[in-house]
Amino acid sequence: MIDKILNKTTLDRDDIIFLLNLNTNDSTKLFEKSIEIKNKNIGNKVYFRGLIEFSNICEKDCFYCGIRKSNSNFKRYNLTDSEILDSAKFAYTEKYGSIVLQSGEISSCKFTNRIENLLREIKTLSNNTLGVTISLGEQSEKTYKKWFKAGAHRYLLRIETSSKDLYEKIHPKNKKHSFEDRLNCLKLLKETGYQVGTGVMVGLPFQTIENLADDLLFMKNLDIDMCGMGPYIEHEDTPLFRYKTKLLSPRKRFVLTLKMIAILRIIMPNINIAASTAMQAIDPIGREKALKIGANIIMPNITPVTFRNDYSLYKNKPCTNEEASDCKNCLEARINIAGSEIAYNEWGDSLHFTNKHKNKLSQI
Repeated sequence: MIDKILNKTTLDRDDIIFLLNLNTNDSTKLFEKSIEIKNKNIGNKVYFRGLIEFSNICEKDCFYCGIRKSNSNFKRYNLTDSEILDSAKFAYTEKYGSIVLQSGEISSCKFTNRIENLLREIKTLSNNTLGVTISLGEQSEKTYKKWFKAGAHRYLLRIETSSKDLYEKIHPKNKKHSFEDRLNCLKLLKETGYQVGTGVMVGLPFQTIENLADDLLFMKNLDIDMCGMGPYIEHEDTPLFRYKTKLLSPRKRFVLTLKMIAILRIIMPNINIAASTAMQAIDPIGREKALKIGANIIMPNITPVTFRNDYSLYKNKPCTNEEASDCKNCLEARINIAGSEIAYNEWGDSLHFTNKHKNKLSQI
């Protein structure tokens, strides 16, 4: 049965559900297939994205997130422009190729203008050689266009779950947490011209295998260019923590995430897939395992070390006490051991996006 499914050119919902339910022995065949497809379509390169988590101030109150607005059990911070630009300079000097600007979700003219100015300065200090991904939540079409024009070209906006019913279980029911708004923002990002990424949490309370199969089909149907997904890790200062005894074990969540990455690589062969830090929070070599079976992006944290513990999306986040240079050296060694090659000084844009763009130009 598994051989028949893995030899199909297109996987349907039932196929994906079957693969997600595979036992340990049969999962090996799934991973062998995803490795084969990865090597054939995108090769062995791993692209760095220097991650700058520049603020944990957030207007949202998502039930799963440690930096939710209502959580007062930690210190809020907001890096200065100089601190952000120094981090970007480090990425430029160390030949990372790209950075990610990430913060809690804020929607204001002051915030919009600040990001626009920072993007322009980052492009200037790097002689336009640093690629820039931003992950700054739901914004207006006007804001997305401003940031795109200022130099951002990739945008990550995780849907977290493609099930409206589940989405509403893990978010407050108010205007700031609308499933429809999230979907519309993804649509606006595509129309603006960004390489668009999304992703989900694996192992959420109330989540089913069928939900996860639908998540993978959602990403395929949305025609995303990149994906960042990882295991759900409970945080004691969030409303969802009360369901901790009903969750899959961390190990099962980890293995299920590996299956999600492998299947996504099979159904979308040339997109970018990140090996999330949350993988390493469960397994000491979790990111390497993700890279091995399908991921090709890794995000070394280059946020000033003083602030890293306070960007607490979940508990037991790794690498919070390492300086940026230490983190780089550690990842270099880990990636080499995993048998991959770091692509320095490369943006590492999604081949999926590049091919789509070429096809559009050829039709003009």
